[in-house]
Formats: sequence, structure tokens, C-alpha cells
Amino acid sequence: MIFYPKEYDVIVIGGGHAGCEAALASSRIGCSTLLITMNIDNAGLMSCNPAIGGLAKGQIVKEIDALGGEMGKAADHTGIQFRRLNTKKGPAVRSSRAQIDRQDYRLYMKTVLERQPNLDLKQSMVDHVLIKNSTVYGIKTHTEEGFVGKSVVITPGTFFNGLIHIGLVNFPAGRMGDFPSIALPQQLKELGFEIGRFKTGTTPRLDGKSIDFSRLTPQAGDDAPIPFSFSTINQLNNQAVCYITYTNHKTHKIIQTGFDRSPLYTGIIEGTGVRYCPSIEDKIVRFSDKERHQIFLEPDGIQTNEYYPNGVATSLPYDTQIAMLRSIEGLEKVEIRRPGYAIEHDYVNPLQLKPTLETKLIRNLFLAGQINGTTGYEEAAGQGLIAGINAALTAQEREPIIIDRSEGYIGVLIDDLVTKGTKEPYRMFTSRSEYRLILREDNADLRLREKGYQFGLLTHEEYEHFRKKKKAIEGELARLRSIQIRADAQTNEALVRLGTAPIKNPATLEEILRRPEVSYKTLSVLGYPILEEISPVVIEQVEIQIKYAGYINRQEEHVEKFKKMENIKLPFDFDYRKIPGLSREVQEKLIAIRPVSLGQASRISGITPAALSILMVYVKRIGTV
Repeated sequence: MIFYPKEYDVIVIGGGHAGCEAALASSRIGCSTLLITMNIDNAGLMSCNPAIGGLAKGQIVKEIDALGGEMGKAADHTGIQFRRLNTKKGPAVRSSRAQIDRQDYRLYMKTVLERQPNLDLKQSMVDHVLIKNSTVYGIKTHTEEGFVGKSVVITPGTFFNGLIHIGLVNFPAGRMGDFPSIALPQQLKELGFEIGRFKTGTTPRLDGKSIDFSRLTPQAGDDAPIPFSFSTINQLNNQAVCYITYTNHKTHKIIQTGFDRSPLYTGIIEGTGVRYCPSIEDKIVRFSDKERHQIFLEPDGIQTNEYYPNGVATSLPYDTQIAMLRSIEGLEKVEIRRPGYAIEHDYVNPLQLKPTLETKLIRNLFLAGQINGTTGYEEAAGQGLIAGINAALTAQEREPIIIDRSEGYIGVLIDDLVTKGTKEPYRMFTSRSEYRLILREDNADLRLREKGYQFGLLTHEEYEHFRKKKKAIEGELARLRSIQIRADAQTNEALVRLGTAPIKNPATLEEILRRPEVSYKTLSVLGYPILEEISPVVIEQVEIQIKYAGYINRQEEHVEKFKKMENIKLPFDFDYRKIPGLSREVQEKLIAIRPVSLGQASRISGITPAALSILMVYVKRIGTV
């Protein structure tokens, strides 16, 4: 083996969404970083649907951006249609989603990586991580090249022992057209990592020339698109339209005829699939009472007429895929450019990770993305960002960063993985967060921007823009609290015109705005000026903070209790077998997971209140509280 003459602080293996964020974060912190991937031209490639965001995923993208990551900026730069979901519901569950030009996104991310100071890109397949005294110190490629690094981040996506299935045909691949990684997962297994098997899938890609769009329902973007990135100041433009159609009884019958050649139903696929994003064959079995399933036709870009039919992920034989699609309205003459397929891949039990995403078995080795049992671009990117930050901080011998459950969806995601593990591909939902009213996408910068700036991931201009916004919000909240309106006939007439009750005593504008019938803009009806220079994002923040103040305050009280538990730290090398009163089951679970705090211990399945009380007494006795 020949070692490359340059030594790195951080080496990132894999150029997917997790790898890109990890490499950018590390280099922006100031560490010399190497991103090594099988194909540099595919860095940032969207392997599945051409979209960023969605329910709960939009929140993650906003948090990535708030911390100084790149996904939000990339989505704004390459988006061709922007929508905000759940706008008729409360702010806690509103999420942004954008259709993306897939090739544009890849080229944008490649350009950002190439121009980033402190970051080198190299193309090769990594076969081994180099380890000495249970500490990683570099990597070895399949061409016998060695690279030395203080920290290593592995982000392989679906490439670990990837196996593609189309009907009864299967072949090794990381994704269609790419080699799988075989040696590296084998080494991790030999090192003692618990390797499992998951399955995900994708849809056929369709030729737009063969689609009859006149028979489909168009869906346009929002009139005033809201950007993902808090740094985006340019107006976003919708350039594309999506279309909706549905499966039918005939479609379902055709799918059933292919079950005898389906790898899913003949037992060929052994990995566990994604519960919340099932294949079309799985849907018609699990939801047999439904007469139809929605298909959302998503354009792959502006310079192509290829379409992604979201909702019909499948591993059925090719001939069944064609017949199935041609039974659907608007697709009667459709041509398939690329078949749908399922892919099985290895993952590592995330219970073998610390909340920093460093492995418990090997020091300075971090894992991020689908290797940790997740599914989705956004979940991968969020993990990659945190792993990249912590790999860099480790190389610099600084304290790591942990985003806890009260600070962000990224914190919920990682805490769920490292505390509870997962038996199926993990996908984020707003329902997974107990603090979702304060973890909204609109306030992600208020929650996390300071942290991003603290670690050097934001420019001075981005941080100053944030400070001005924060100051404007605080100033307007103070102004609305300070202005009182009189309970006279003129005021009450105006209130009645707004559809709300008159007042008997003087009230502040804040108190009036708290009413559901009153909006910030309608305050002018009461004769009090609206400050024209205030931006829409500041107005939105002011309204939400005032209208939901009671609920927000209640959640913040719960967060205070949560923080007290999180602040009671548990040493990593704690010998739980020596604590009298703990059952053997509790001891085994604590030893396996090694919680970093009493709070994390409380979330481990089977850890009783009595066990927590014993732990509390013990940590007080040894003086860690």
C-alpha cells in the first residue's frame, strides 16, 4: 500500500447527500478534508424522486440551512416548483417541498464542493478503514492507495452490498448503473458491527412524449414561493407543473398477475422495506379496500421530458410494469425509459452509535445516512452535517455538538436512532417530535443559527442578516405590546367589521392580534399603522409567536424539565453492573446503549422510573451532577 503524501483532518467516504454535507461542514470549520467517492460526477445525485422537503423533511432542510449546511441553498437554486404543505393547518405541521431539476442539483453541488477551500475531491472505491488501538487513522482504496486522516465519516447510502431486483432478475449494484461496495461492509462486520438488511425502491421513469397530459389533473406551485434557505433573497420562480392521476381496478388486477414473479412475494427479497413509502404491489395488498391510489407525476427537470411517477415504486417484472402503467388514465401509451426496481442494502445497528454519530466500537469513526437505518435525502443530509461537524471537532480536539430533541428535528432523528434503534427504514414525521410547536420550519434560524455561526459554518453576512431579522421581530413584538387601544365606539365598530367581539376595557394590539379573526395586516383597520418596512417573514413570526403564545409557553415549560434530565450526565464508561438495585435487564440495556445523560436513559425502552431514581441517587453520590 502506498500512502498519499498529504495527511487530512477528516476523510469522508461517499458523495451522496450525507457525504456532501459532512465534507462541506468539516472544511468550513477549517479542517483539511478529503471527500472520496466512486464517481465524482455523481456527487449530490438524487437517486430517487426529484424533490426536496415534504412533511417534517422540510423542517430538517431548514435546520440544515440554519446550521450552515448546503441542501436548502441547493434546493432554492435548482428548484422548478415550490409548494408549502399543510397551509390550512397549524404552523407546527406546515412543511416546504420543492420539485428539483435533478441534473442541475447534481451540478450545483459538484460546483460547491469543487470551490470549497480546505476540501479535496478524489475518485476511488474505499475497501478498508485503517485502525490502530481501536482508533481509525485513515482509509485504503481498492487500488491499494492509503490516505491518513484523524477522523473518518462513512456515508455509503445504498451501496453497502447493494442488490437490485427487477422481477426474478437481481444483480449487485449500489444503484442502477453503479458498482456496490463489498469489502468495506465486510470489514465492519468483522470489527463487531451488527449488520442488518433493509430494502428500498424506486419507480419507473417515463417518457413525457408518451403521456397524455390533457387527461391528467395539473398541480401548480405556490403564487409566492417561500425559499428553503434563510440566505436566499431572490424571488423564486415556478417553472414546472406536476400532474395527478390514479391507479384503478384494472391496474390492481395486472399487478396481482405479476406476484408469482415478484421478488417481494416469492421470498427473494429478505430486507425489511419502508413502511411509510411502500411499493405499489405492497399497497394493493395492505390496503386492499382502496379502489385506487394516487400517482403524482413529477418532472425530472427543465431540459428533459422524463417524469417520475411518485406512488408506483415497484420491483415487478418489466413486462408487468409496462402493462400496469398503461392501464392508468393518461398513461395508456406510455413508454418506460428506466424500469423501477427494489434495492437491498446493509445497514449498521444505530444503537452502536453515540449521539455525536461516532461509533462506540472505533474511536473517531462516524457513520451517517442510510448506513444508520434511515431513508430519505433530508434525513441523510441532516446526519451528514452533524457527523461532519463532530468529525472536525474531534480532529481539532474540541467538544462535540449534540442537537437535542428540544432543539431540532435533526436531534429527534438522531436520538431516536441511537436510543431506540430501528427495525425498519426510519423516516421522519412531525408526530415523532413531542416539541413540534416550537420546532417549526419558520423558526429554524432562531433556534439554530447561533450554533452554526459559533462553529464557523456561516458567513459574517449571513449572520448579520439573521441578527437584523431577530432584532426586527423583537422590536415589533415590543411595539405591539406597548400600544393600547381605547374601548370606544369607533374601535368597537372596527372590531365588529373584522368579525370579532368588541372590547369593554383598553387592550394592547398584542391582545387584539391574539384573536383568530384578526391578522397583522388588519390591525390598520383600528387606526394604528403597520410598519411598511417589516418583511413578510418577520410578520409571520410575530403573528405565530403572539397567536400561539399560550401553547408555546406550555411546551417551553416541558422543555425546561427535559433539559434538567439532559443536563445530568452519565459517564460513557459507567459500570452499571456495580449499581445495586438495578435489574439485570436494565443493566444490560444501559450497558448496550451507554446513554450520555439521565434524559437519554429515560427514553430507553424498559428503563423504569424506579431505575431512573436509582441512577439519580448514584450519580449524585459520585459527584457527576
